Amino acid sequence: MAKVLLSGNEAIARGAYEAGVKVASAYPGTPSTEIFENLPQYKDALYAEWAPNEKVATEVAYGASIAGVRSLTAMKHVGVNVAADPIFTAAYNGVGGGFIIVSADDPSMHSSQNEQDNRHYARAAKMAMVEPSDSQECKDFMAAACEISEKFDTPVLFRTTTRVAHSKSLVELGERTEPEVPVYKRNVRKFVCTPAHAYLNHPKVEENLKALEEWACQSPLNRMEMKGTKVGVISASIAYQYAKEVFPEDTSFLKLGITNPLPMDLIKKFAAKVEKLYVIEELDPFMEEQIKAAGIDCVGKDLTTPLYEMNPERLREQIFGVKPEATQVEVSAVSRPPVLCPGCPHRGFFYTVGRHKDFVVAGDIGCYTLGAAPPLNALDSVVCMGGGFSVAMGLAKAFEATGQKDKKVFGVLGDSTFFHSGITGAVEIMYNQGNVIPVVLDNHITGMTGHQDNPGSGYSLEGEIAEALKIEDILQACGFKNVIIVDPQDLAAMEQAVKDALASQEKAAIITRRPCLLIKRMKHEIGMCHVTDSCIGCKMCLSVGCPAISVNDGQAKIDRNQCVGCTVCAQVCPMGAIEKEA
Repeated sequence: MAKVLLSGNEAIARGAYEAGVKVASAYPGTPSTEIFENLPQYKDALYAEWAPNEKVATEVAYGASIAGVRSLTAMKHVGVNVAADPIFTAAYNGVGGGFIIVSADDPSMHSSQNEQDNRHYARAAKMAMVEPSDSQECKDFMAAACEISEKFDTPVLFRTTTRVAHSKSLVELGERTEPEVPVYKRNVRKFVCTPAHAYLNHPKVEENLKALEEWACQSPLNRMEMKGTKVGVISASIAYQYAKEVFPEDTSFLKLGITNPLPMDLIKKFAAKVEKLYVIEELDPFMEEQIKAAGIDCVGKDLTTPLYEMNPERLREQIFGVKPEATQVEVSAVSRPPVLCPGCPHRGFFYTVGRHKDFVVAGDIGCYTLGAAPPLNALDSVVCMGGGFSVAMGLAKAFEATGQKDKKVFGVLGDSTFFHSGITGAVEIMYNQGNVIPVVLDNHITGMTGHQDNPGSGYSLEGEIAEALKIEDILQACGFKNVIIVDPQDLAAMEQAVKDALASQEKAAIITRRPCLLIKRMKHEIGMCHVTDSCIGCKMCLSVGCPAISVNDGQAKIDRNQCVGCTVCAQVCPMGAIEKEA
């Protein structure tokens, strides 16, 4: 078969196709997103969708497994927190068709709020786990994971990391297999998770894990690479690739592809063949602690760190004390933190609320997290998906309890996040009479992860026309009688919307509505602004935080390569010195 260059995520998508997966559901999140972006090319063979959140995606995929077909769900590491409820129950119930859960972890938090090590989920839920270390394994391990799932009646956690997901390497393609799908038969004892059934399932789970561990000791997914007897290294995932670069040629390796349960007998055999044993793994000492608990002497986190992403240079310094060669580089460019794009519709809202010192604004995960950064300085908290509404509720109740009635609390999240986990927060505000103004920043897309569609965009993952759910209808159904819809780039209207919401005698909510300028399928009015001689260099235009604006030699300047003519800067200029070109 042909060999092609694929990223890990592209290879996982190809692997799902070749393995005979029939149903796939996910919520986008870096570094997992591209898996599902690469599935529509196989839509003649399998069904793939964006779900409202990771819990729903997991339940859809598990339902397909119960029906007897191979299924896949994928998410970033923090998405597994959202999906944990059905995952743990599925591990007790068992599967029908192979059921694969991709967890894409993010060491060093390149685009995440933490760097939790999701290998612990596999152990806690008592399910199988595989870890590919390159793109070829990403493809091949998908079929192997489906077979493990079906053979041992368990979900399989398919764990990758940012480097595995996004690095590219050669992959030899194969053909799709079509596993025979049994006729569906109702099985209440297996799939109805009553306490009585769960009580009987737990021993079965433990037996399956023991059987899987015995099998893993013989599995080709775990392999010894014997080169010498002085030094041995046990490793998995991308850490294996780093260790191969760093350790001498005569180092022997036990490369693990199945990492839960650990093949302890195989590990003992390998340890007996070498004089000194290292365990090299990113983040937590997941393998090391279990290996030491089995009475095997090894070296690991006493040399390496549980913090941040590993790389060959850091590993070489930690293990052998060899510092990387430093090269002096002349840096002329000033470093710049990430900011909202020129013309971003969120800017007008954050500029408006950021000017009021009595406003407390609970934010959320998305592009709009950047509203916390200077000069907008508009957010007081960012916790997790959906927390914008419910954290705001907690703030408001605390202020009420401590007599701080002057505080005006806003809960903010985006349209995709509203569908993900914001609706329940809106219900919480209404049901428990929260003194909170919920705000949905509707830019018609899931922006932060690269423009995936959501239930409000009107399109499915496969590009088909879908029912576009109206956020205002949902808010009104939750009890918000006064839903104010405003164009956030009209600063006067934005300010008035905030005033009207605060003064409303009925429960009010705000929707700021303007599409992201980067949505390709939409036609956008793009213009250009310029600075006239009326500029006095007051720097008020800098307060909107637009990267197209700077002040040089006491005069505002607008970069014509970045400006899109949104006019927010013109609206804040006290001299009227910024004009939009005709």
